[in-house]
Amino acid sequence: MNLIFLIITIIGVPVSIIGSFLHWTPTLMFIIDCITIIGLASFMGRATESLAIVAGPSIGGLLNATFGNAVELIISIFALKSGLINVVMASITGSIIGNLLLVAGLSFFIGGLKYKRQQFNIFEARHNGGLLMFAIIVSFVFPLVFSTKLDHSDVRVLSAAISVIMIIIYLFALFFKLVTHRGVYKKNEGAKPEEHEDPEWGLWKAIIILAVATIFVAYISENLVKTIEPVARSFGWSEIFIGVIIVAIVGNAAEHASAVMMAFKNRIGVTVEIAIGSTLQIAMFVAPILVLLSLAFTNFLPLVFPVTDLVAMVLSVLLTISITTDGDTNWFEGALLLASYVIMGFGFYLL
Repeated sequence: MNLIFLIITIIGVPVSIIGSFLHWTPTLMFIIDCITIIGLASFMGRATESLAIVAGPSIGGLLNATFGNAVELIISIFALKSGLINVVMASITGSIIGNLLLVAGLSFFIGGLKYKRQQFNIFEARHNGGLLMFAIIVSFVFPLVFSTKLDHSDVRVLSAAISVIMIIIYLFALFFKLVTHRGVYKKNEGAKPEEHEDPEWGLWKAIIILAVATIFVAYISENLVKTIEPVARSFGWSEIFIGVIIVAIVGNAAEHASAVMMAFKNRIGVTVEIAIGSTLQIAMFVAPILVLLSLAFTNFLPLVFPVTDLVAMVLSVLLTISITTDGDTNWFEGALLLASYVIMGFGFYLL
């Protein structure tokens, strides 16, 4: 599998660059750029996996989520700059339901086929559940309810204010987990020890690969965004479907691969940190950053999501919390999450 991703990257990067200069058709460039980003994301995933083994589950999961979301953030910034507000909001929605239902679901399913039970820290699961409730149900539902009574300028103020608060709380959450309460809730009665594993790459090699891959992803993402509108017209897809499903899957390919790989190796603690940690980072950091950045652009990005997007995110959060707060998972729970993602995917396709 690694050899396939290596071939994709070696061929895809120069072909993508050449195609952008020669102005190949948008559909062809869309396919090439998506495949190339997935190849680059695999290297980001392997590098962050090496760092995760060295740093431990909490910091490792944070690194996986951060560098995985870097692709999503880069794509969203270029889309925001191009005025594709619907695509940006849809990609945020897609990232959240994708991480909670697709990434976690596939990881629990694959890991559960190999291990009858996979247990993780129940205290961190409950902590993350509370943050998910705050990030999605409080911070996203509240603006929608009040937007019906506010004019455009007030919605801008409310969205910006909530964004600042969410970023502060997210930083507090990291400080709580990594500093003041690091190791306090490590014990998890009955949990099986995770298998020891040596990192594939050393520290500096992993960092260099991450940096180079991120640079190429930034360049190719800008070209990808330019193809979204013509591709949507060609296939009869809505921008919402492209944002929720296509862009979200491509943008989060690194953490998708890493989370499943960790679950298969019985490092389920890292898997949960990637899936839920990435969701929290998207909702509490990436989305607020995009809102604040949009103040400098022509089109403002409000924290007022369409009802369909909001319902999908809320249902994903409630289902994930109900499954993960016991600190235990199996393949059937993974199947439930995957089935929910497929149902929502059909809905957005037909929308």
